[in-house]
Amino acid sequence: MTNSYIPLLFLLAIGAGFAVLSVGTSLVVGPKRYNRAKMEAYECGIQPTPHASGGGRVPIKYYLTAMLFIVFDVESIFLYPFAVAFNSLGLFALVEMVLFILTVFVAYAYVWRRGGLDWD
Repeated sequence: MTNSYIPLLFLLAIGAGFAVLSVGTSLVVGPKRYNRAKMEAYECGIQPTPHASGGGRVPIKYYLTAMLFIVFDVESIFLYPFAVAFNSLGLFALVEMVLFILTVFVAYAYVWRRGGLDWD
């Protein structure tokens, strides 16, 4: 019974060893010249602004971008198996998929209305 887990453990050990070796090699071989520009936070091309000590408001575009990614990622995950097995599923699955796409369209319309698709 335990013999079937040996290849899995072997693969896990190889993956962990590769990760540790990669990080260790980058620490030893990588450049160590730090300057002010490298130490600053990078916010997707937007210049970071200082916040008040009590915190500040984060622009809604960060959340809208994340929502766009999640909505369309989940949509593609659910649409792919449906497209593969379309012929054998029948009318019920077609109706369910239309309802799913309408639900996703509501999220898309919300993001569009909030300005998430306006890339400044």
